[in-house]
Amino acid sequence: MRDEKLQGSAKKYCYDYEEYEEQGKGPETLVADILADDDFPKLTELVIGDWGDSWEDGCQAVIDGIVEQASRFSHIEKLFIGDMDYEECEVSWIIQGDYSKLWAAMPQLRELTIKGSTDLELGAVNHEKLEALTIICGGLPVDVIQAVQKAKLPNLKKLQLYIGIDNYGFDGDCKTIVELLEQSDFPKLEYLGIVDSEMQDELAEAVLASKYMGQISTLDLSMGTLTDKGGALLLEKLPAYPNVKTLDVHYHYLTDEMMEKLENLPIAVDVSEQNEAEEYRGEIWMNAMLTE
Repeated sequence: MRDEKLQGSAKKYCYDYEEYEEQGKGPETLVADILADDDFPKLTELVIGDWGDSWEDGCQAVIDGIVEQASRFSHIEKLFIGDMDYEECEVSWIIQGDYSKLWAAMPQLRELTIKGSTDLELGAVNHEKLEALTIICGGLPVDVIQAVQKAKLPNLKKLQLYIGIDNYGFDGDCKTIVELLEQSDFPKLEYLGIVDSEMQDELAEAVLASKYMGQISTLDLSMGTLTDKGGALLLEKLPAYPNVKTLDVHYHYLTDEMMEKLENLPIAVDVSEQNEAEEYRGEIWMNAMLTE
């Protein structure tokens, strides 16, 4: 097993090709190997990378192992399942799992990050202490979005959802996100990220009209196809919300003029990674940052 000491009391665990192919390692053995590590009892943050052939074998055995050994994971406050780059496994290929039993098994958890949306199920989300939920993917299914929408997370401070595109799992539309914003109930939300979409202008409009605008301090509309249409909405609407101190729109399709205008807002603004639309056979093409 490869392990990598990260910053602070965090560590990443994963398998390489040889371990999976020649030593029989995989999601069924990963939890036992983690528990056998002398460093594990001292960790507060657990990062799980490639569990071996992650495009064929999901991480359900990993999730189930954590649930079954919940008392031995009681010191873990931050959990990331699926931390792998495209050379290990494209994000759209990562087979995820069912997190339904994890919520009760880890009542101490403060942050959960999930990468990959294939076969992802959240179940009935009910957690008193969770402060941050991030789902990274190339396309977020409606049933997962609706699980977030119904979630009981009274202490959630950060929500970041990669919406993605229909080719890789997103089967909703702008109305899906409007309903999420209208019907969810996160009274302590401070960071709202609706990112990585090919309809970023429309989603910007939905977010700017949402009830959360009066309470958040960070607005994240990055990694999508935001154009000057969305930029103009931000210029028009943001001054009404002095509580918003940070705007992240990095990776975008804004013009130089709009970038300058946004940077002149009296808040911290990230307008890095400017992209240019491409024309092909008379059509204009723009892409979200993370899809396949």
